[in-house]
Amino acid sequence: MFYGEYLHAIDAKGRVIIPAGFRSVMSDKDIKKLFVTRGLDECLFVFGENEWRAQEEKFKSMTFMKKDVRKFKRLFFSGASETAPDGQWRILIPDYLREYAGLKRDIKIIGVSDRIEIWDRTKWDEFYKFSKENYEDIAEQLIVE
Repeated sequence: MFYGEYLHAIDAKGRVIIPAGFRSVMSDKDIKKLFVTRGLDECLFVFGENEWRAQEEKFKSMTFMKKDVRKFKRLFFSGASETAPDGQWRILIPDYLREYAGLKRDIKIIGVSDRIEIWDRTKWDEFYKFSKENYEDIAEQLIVE
């Protein structure tokens, strides 16, 4: 599983280095392919191939007769880009995904258990600042004993 928060930068060609902590997870789980797509809250989601396939199966079970399901599936899957790390553990983030997430140079790469998220550094800092103030309230609402 992916855990932690890392400060990185996008290079001039739009490549991002996978943090060392995530590399070991990928090696241990034999993850060779990654899928990058539009995430929520203006970030990018990055899934290993097995988790990506699991997400596909979940979405297949949702009826396309519902407007919001069709819309979400279109945005989620049309934005997907399959990639594999190069010899230096870099992945290419396509222009349209960098634009969607507002990625400039400085980024935060965070582990969220079953996926990686890539954030513009400023957006992550704002999200974190707001969310940490509500962390306990959110926990109370979500965690039921």
